[in-house]
Amino acid sequence: MTRFGLLLTSNGFANQSLASALLFAQTAIANQHSIEHIFLYQDAVCCAASHIDLPTDEPDLSSELALFCQRHSIPLLFCITAAEKRGVVGPSLPARNGYIAAGLAEFAMRQANIDKLVQF
Repeated sequence: MTRFGLLLTSNGFANQSLASALLFAQTAIANQHSIEHIFLYQDAVCCAASHIDLPTDEPDLSSELALFCQRHSIPLLFCITAAEKRGVVGPSLPARNGYIAAGLAEFAMRQANIDKLVQF
């Protein structure tokens, strides 16, 4: 059994990275591997925005990822500094439910608990 950490760095609303990460995580869990954490950094922090209003014909992959992580007790972390810099979160802008603010130091410490880091 492999212990994975996932790192998302690109905007999941602009490309397939979020869909690919979710599919990878689902497949890993189905094959008896574990996902120890998912960390959103750089433009991927946009997925943690609670104020994004998607068209009704688009899937809400950010919510799907949050539900998947809650179901499997996977910490879904986003870089608070990157999120604040991009206007994703702030004093009047909370993060989307299921997303946890963290720093790069926490991300770095979590690397000791995984076998492989996969970046999307």
